[in-house]
Amino acid sequence: MPQATATLTAPEKAPAAAARRGAGTSEFGPLLRTVKEQGLLDRRTGWYARGITVNLLALTAVAVGLVLLGPTWWALPLAVPLALFSARAAFVGHDAGHSQISAHRRRNRAIQLVHANLLLGMSQEWWNDKHNRHHAHPNHLEKDPDVAADILVFAQHQTAGRTGLRGWLTRHQAWLFFPLTTLEGIALKVYGFQALFSADGPYRTRRDRLVEGALLCAHVAGYATLLLSTLTLGQALVFALIHQMLLGLHLGMAFAPNHKGMEMPDAHPDGDSWGHLRRQVLTSRNIRGGAVTDWFLGGLNYQIEHHLFPSMPRPHLRLAQPAVRAHCRTLGIPYTETGFVESYRQALGHLHEVGEPLRTAA
Repeated sequence: MPQATATLTAPEKAPAAAARRGAGTSEFGPLLRTVKEQGLLDRRTGWYARGITVNLLALTAVAVGLVLLGPTWWALPLAVPLALFSARAAFVGHDAGHSQISAHRRRNRAIQLVHANLLLGMSQEWWNDKHNRHHAHPNHLEKDPDVAADILVFAQHQTAGRTGLRGWLTRHQAWLFFPLTTLEGIALKVYGFQALFSADGPYRTRRDRLVEGALLCAHVAGYATLLLSTLTLGQALVFALIHQMLLGLHLGMAFAPNHKGMEMPDAHPDGDSWGHLRRQVLTSRNIRGGAVTDWFLGGLNYQIEHHLFPSMPRPHLRLAQPAVRAHCRTLGIPYTETGFVESYRQALGHLHEVGEPLRTAA
């Protein structure tokens, strides 16, 4: 998802511990009790089992369609549903990483390994390490890897010294944002293999590295075998390009509006002292919508609720929203929720504003 994405993490240990310590007096404590009393932190294993089964059947149907059509350019439209269902796999992997699916760590890990490594070719441990840091310090320029200066920058002081190609990208980053997200599907695979062969990668044991490496290689081999055995080389390359570009765009659309243009804790004198509630609510943006929006964005349109309760099952996020909104209103904490289009306008407007110094100097 532009810097990503999105979203695969381990359970929220630190926030949960902090919430338990201050549940009686903190701003977050009363909300946590309300959510627990409503049973919204209880797992929805059956809901996920049905969703995972349907998605795996859909992915299988696309593969069967490729086999039945054979080497023809008419097979290329199948790249569209393959991208949609691949994104669904990413959302399942994300939820498993947050322990939303099962109370058993090994079961969540197995589900995530299948959906991230095997189906997407993305390293589970690399993503978990990155995404855990994002959840702990969202939108913090020094601590959140998702807003570290890279191809994109997220604060005007990050533009200093950017010349040449990087300077040009920064000047036009708002216009280039969505085109750049089309590369995200490929980038996630590259980052995963880089972590795999890095001496200081996030893998805790040699066995973890070997398991992840085997699944990543199995993904590449299986993907290449499917396309090259059903299509000509040229058709396979075009199909893969369309599939990966649409997957990246889809994931980018799911993750882009969540935090871009929202508060940055290190820009406030007291930002580092914000409690869990303020840190997560002030840096996050929700997107209004119905069942279609929930499906297309994988529940990440309830970004505030997700950040407050990372282990909350996806179907419960919308149920928790009224309590979260009311609690924020009582405390006078801004609760940001916009329409689908407006969310992108705000996010891209922020990126355009950040690039202003370089455009003025050009």
